[in-house]
Amino acid sequence: MNGWALLGILMVVYAAFVVYIALKKPTKIWEMAKIKLFIRVLGEKGTEIFFIVFAAIVGAAGIWLIIR
Repeated sequence: MNGWALLGILMVVYAAFVVYIALKKPTKIWEMAKIKLFIRVLGEKGTEIFFIVFAAIVGAAGIWLIIR
């Protein structure tokens, strides 16, 4: 396994973690200042959508790194 594949695997795991946070909204994480700022700017639903789209992009890039 080369370094790019390892980075791809880490990116896919990170994307899964971000989706988990967006859907489950763990209180300890969801109350962080940076996420509260996102909620103030984008709203609750907008923040969820932003996180899921971000995770999809990171996950797709990770998969691309794995198969390249």
